[in-house]
Amino acid sequence: MKSRVLSLVFFGAFLLSWEFFCHAAEIQPFILPAPSRILRIIAEEAPLLLRHGAATAIEILLGTALSVTAAVILAAAMFIFPAAEKALAPLLVASQAIPVFALAPLLVAWLGYGMGSKILMAAVIIFFPVTVSLLQGFKSCDADLARLFSAMGAGTWKTFRLLYWPWAMPYFFAGLRVAVSVAAIGAVIGEWVGSMRGLGFLMMQANARLRTDLVFASIAVLSALSIFLWKIVCFFEKKCVHWSDTTNSL
Repeated sequence: MKSRVLSLVFFGAFLLSWEFFCHAAEIQPFILPAPSRILRIIAEEAPLLLRHGAATAIEILLGTALSVTAAVILAAAMFIFPAAEKALAPLLVASQAIPVFALAPLLVAWLGYGMGSKILMAAVIIFFPVTVSLLQGFKSCDADLARLFSAMGAGTWKTFRLLYWPWAMPYFFAGLRVAVSVAAIGAVIGEWVGSMRGLGFLMMQANARLRTDLVFASIAVLSALSIFLWKIVCFFEKKCVHWSDTTNSL
């Protein structure tokens, strides 16, 4: 509780300093709007922001579902079959060297300007941290417990389901927390490259009209969406990993 109060105090002090600076330096709103103006724009443009925010949220959620499904399957396959890990691990690492700005136009060209390219962009951003974290969780399992399961006659699937998967859950949620916090990057970049809706599209339109206050309002909504998704993951983590003392308390 004290840490949360301290965070709110620092955030409030930051906003007050920002407000004071904008008024004291007489900065024009199209260069840097004051927080009070951004809040007013959020209130005035709430229907517009909610409409585009909902589109971005759907892209992030569907991208998360797609990526988590693929990550669980691939991480399990690489753990059960070490040869698959040796073959695929270099490709996973190499995939992270591809700039997302270079990948986004290709996805738009292949999948069009619809939601599909944005969902895949979000999935690409999410996929690596979830896969690596989950695989590390599987590999960190206590070897003595694995031998005990084997001695008691548990098969591969039963051992995986009752030992390795519960053991790896904290690692899985740690990777998922990181993933959902950056998932918006993929969706927004996809919207920048080519889209007719979403917060990224709204930012581009507002920036072209020198509506910097609307750009900041869109960023605020996007930040709130990322925090909400983080909280949702933390909630499910506490429900699913109740035996662990490493669950995130934010």
